[in-house]
Amino acid sequence: MITQAVVLKGKGKSKEAFEIREVEIKSLNPDEILIKNEAFGLNYADVMARNGLYKDAPPMPCVIGYESVGIVEEIGSEVDPSILGKRVLAFSRFGAYSRHVITKRNAAFEIGALPSKEVLALCTQAVTAYYMTDILSPIRKGDKVLVHAAAGGVGTILIQLAKQKGAIVIAKVGNAKKVDLVKELGADHVINYRANDYSKELSKILKGNTIDISYNAVGGSTFKKDWKHLGAGGRLFIFGGAALSGRKFGFLSGLNFLRKMGLIIPAGLMMSSRSILGVNMLKIADHQPLIMNEALRDTIQLYKNQKIKVCVGGVFPVSEIDKAHDLLESGNSTGKISIVWD
Repeated sequence: MITQAVVLKGKGKSKEAFEIREVEIKSLNPDEILIKNEAFGLNYADVMARNGLYKDAPPMPCVIGYESVGIVEEIGSEVDPSILGKRVLAFSRFGAYSRHVITKRNAAFEIGALPSKEVLALCTQAVTAYYMTDILSPIRKGDKVLVHAAAGGVGTILIQLAKQKGAIVIAKVGNAKKVDLVKELGADHVINYRANDYSKELSKILKGNTIDISYNAVGGSTFKKDWKHLGAGGRLFIFGGAALSGRKFGFLSGLNFLRKMGLIIPAGLMMSSRSILGVNMLKIADHQPLIMNEALRDTIQLYKNQKIKVCVGGVFPVSEIDKAHDLLESGNSTGKISIVWD
């Protein structure tokens, strides 16, 4: 079938990189469903893909995007027909920027009338947070936790999940406007890294102690700084490379990004009893789909039970996809940004 999609036609500035045009949708496999999309969410990986910095993205021109909300219009031969006509939140391996989206049946959950601008945050960002805090290496009561990009989609959920487990949360943000937001979500300490050197501010807060966990979506030089503050038994999660975005020198920027992170010798991890954990939910969806399914199911339930709330950072019509991307890339956004089809 033919449908419309926001096509990433080339890397570069968002105004020039995207085009809304007709694309062909393939036939369904037996375990797949077709969703008529009403809205889709943005993630920082989309910005990285647009800048040519995300190696897992499809070759351009392509349709990117991981998450959508819409009505199930068609099903594969092995799918229970009771899902037909139901409104669902779905994770897809790219393709969510399309008016019609194909995904696996087990990657879609019925949501009734829940608002798309909020539930879209659950599909990738809340799932990423939950996977780190509750599945991969659970937080323990009293853990001292550093959250980078704390006012963003993942960060706002991380704060809430960490506080529920009794952690002491240190939130790192990029401007004064974000301070109140993260405090409202439960952060015990807030560092504005653009006003002060965050490593020095962290030392003042810790008063000679160390952190137990760092949730780092930035990478680059922040890795070394976090590593210095990490104590025995500590875990440093790397789940993004925001420090790389916006660089203009391609391959050289990539090398510099890696240089700033430094070299870790495996024997040193054992001797210091510290861990580095890399997280890429696309890989988890590919290789451990049942875990992805569990995480999405649980985060939806937490949201329904009002255990976590979603901070809405902006809702844009599809014609303003460039403005939404620019806002996310600027570092000035908070919470979840979503796009609505007309």
